[in-house]
Amino acid sequence: MWPFRKKEIRESIAEASDILLKALIGNGEITKEQALSIPAVSSCVELISSTVASLPVFLYREEDGKVTTIEDDRVNLINDDTGDTLDGYQFKKAWITDYLLNGTGFAYINRERNAVKSLHYVDYGQVSIKMNTDPIFKSYDILVYDRTYREFEFLKITRNTKDGVTGKGILKENNKMLSVVYNSLVFEEVLVKTGGNKKGFLKSKSRLSDDAIRVLKEAWNNLYKNNTESVVVLNNGVEFQEASNTSVEMQLNENKKTNANEIYKMFLVPPSILDGTANDMSYNNWIKICILPILSAIQTALNKDLLLPSEKGSFYFAFDTKDLLKGDIEKRFKAYEIASKNGFMQIDEIRYLEDLEPLGLNFIKLGLQDVLYNPATKKIYTPNTNKTADMANPDTTLEGGETDENRNPWESSTA
Repeated sequence: MWPFRKKEIRESIAEASDILLKALIGNGEITKEQALSIPAVSSCVELISSTVASLPVFLYREEDGKVTTIEDDRVNLINDDTGDTLDGYQFKKAWITDYLLNGTGFAYINRERNAVKSLHYVDYGQVSIKMNTDPIFKSYDILVYDRTYREFEFLKITRNTKDGVTGKGILKENNKMLSVVYNSLVFEEVLVKTGGNKKGFLKSKSRLSDDAIRVLKEAWNNLYKNNTESVVVLNNGVEFQEASNTSVEMQLNENKKTNANEIYKMFLVPPSILDGTANDMSYNNWIKICILPILSAIQTALNKDLLLPSEKGSFYFAFDTKDLLKGDIEKRFKAYEIASKNGFMQIDEIRYLEDLEPLGLNFIKLGLQDVLYNPATKKIYTPNTNKTADMANPDTTLEGGETDENRNPWESSTA
């Protein structure tokens, strides 16, 4: 039995060493708080969340091709006073932070009958999801502490989701990369605390007494404190064996720059946006690829869970992005000018695209210099001379119709 017992001891020793190695290295997963301690992550989250939170949300009604702005208490809850300890800006900012890092943001809708009384942000870590097993007809309950809530009682914004409630955030998608950056930051902190001294082992050719070991430990500890002694005298037979590289050897500074650029890619934030050197093109591209998809996710969530069934289809929530896209407003208005001048868009159609109330100007501008041809009747009308010609009989010129001053000029222009 002795060989088997010996083998069993070796296996247990190997298993114990694996556990010890895992404990020393760690599992490689970092938390939300650890990720936010990385400057590049913190700056990206702050930029995106504050940009979105600063935009106001309005409620619109679309009816018979007309869009009107609706005064509603729900708009005030989203933008100003949520009825909770967080105001509208803080509410949206915390909501977006969970969306980016954890993949899902939650907010409880406090209703009294059909009226929404308040909105309450709920931290992602306080929420659990109880999902059914049907892959087609999916349903779920939301658990917060010891209470169970239905789906429609919460506002939910999800990132990279397949079921509408559990998303995949930056932490889950890029945990290995973020772990490398975080551990590099921790290592840099250790270097600063130890004055940049290398870690290593002390080797002795002969056995040291307890007093010698104690004195050596105290001297070595003082060396790494970086605030007392900076010299350790090793007695004969004691040698120092290096066990780590310096920050120069590890190229920490170069790695920090590379890792920061990788984090910017995770959040779709160009470095020029953060350092203030971005031009209008870079800024507008960032808005389109990074901010607008987040705004669409929020608008969809608000329309899904904050509108009554009778309101869906004619009412909708939307962000006011005019201030956000100031760099594009000149180009947009020039396009509207061309469309209006050439007659294929009316003033009220342009106002509709800008979520503005119509003015009731239902006409098409026609320049006197234009010649109008009707392919159905094969007739040409010249507004400048009020003359009509028949293409079937080119030599025949028909005089204009009525000349009464009370005649509608728009009717004559489209005769």
